Amino acid sequence: MGKPDFTKTLTQTVRQLSEQRTLKGLCHHHRDGYPLPSGKVLEEIVELVRAIIFPGYFGHSSVNTRTIEYYIGVNVERLQKLLTDQVTAGLCFAGEDTDGCEEAGNSDDYDTKKLTETARKAQSIATQVVAKLPELRRMLATDVEAAYHGDPAAKNYGEIISCYPVIKALTNYRFAHELLVAGVPLIPRMLTEMAHSETGIDIHPGATIGHHFTIDHGTGVVIGATCIIGNNVMLYQGVTLGAKNFTLDESGHPIDLPRHPIIEDNVTIYSNSSVLGRITIGHDTVIGGNVWVTHDVAPHSRLLQHRAATEKS
Repeated sequence: MGKPDFTKTLTQTVRQLSEQRTLKGLCHHHRDGYPLPSGKVLEEIVELVRAIIFPGYFGHSSVNTRTIEYYIGVNVERLQKLLTDQVTAGLCFAGEDTDGCEEAGNSDDYDTKKLTETARKAQSIATQVVAKLPELRRMLATDVEAAYHGDPAAKNYGEIISCYPVIKALTNYRFAHELLVAGVPLIPRMLTEMAHSETGIDIHPGATIGHHFTIDHGTGVVIGATCIIGNNVMLYQGVTLGAKNFTLDESGHPIDLPRHPIIEDNVTIYSNSSVLGRITIGHDTVIGGNVWVTHDVAPHSRLLQHRAATEKS
């Protein structure tokens, strides 16, 4: 029996993996000289955002009243630079998309003028989003307050900020949402998926969420892209605010239309309930655990697993 020809086997494998017919839709055609989004840099951006919004709880430096302005100033400057680079990469990535890595004429050429224009646009967007940080802190402060008052096990705000996954997930989401609103592709979704991996909470950056929002425990919560959530809303673990179905275009591809629930103010949804479709859950409503909801629910209702209909509280 002859000696195995490993080189021949590997050569054949490489050839098969490089065939254009196997790459359709799976390969990104990258232009030389254009930046690519970096997961490692985005992790640093998340750390900077958390350190700026919650100084002393995240980051590496000690903070006090004498050093706070310097500390935040250094972090904001670093954040603006890194964010500009990543927004530039996101804009370039979206502009380069192809169905495969086939030959594309002169599309590999390094277009200095176009890249410079993209970088200027990215700098403007990054600065605009960084300027929203004071408002993001104000909103996240209400989320911390909601988490504290919603959990008798919490001892203080510091425990909420340091330990509760909802605050980490909401920090990523609220920052990513501002990037999405500013027209940044790809990067917002990467940021929320990083939080998803870290916390088990999946919030699409396109969702709209009001103040004093919290999720108890958090694992397995899903909030869809076109969800609208009001103020003073509380979810428990395993809750899904998802789509019941979606519309397809002539080619059979999903169309991005409103398809997720509207949750009005002062609503509580307990663990493992699924609220599906473009329905409205009226204000001051309680939905019990393990409930499947696909119809509108009137305000001031209680919807429990063992009852087929709502009852007025």
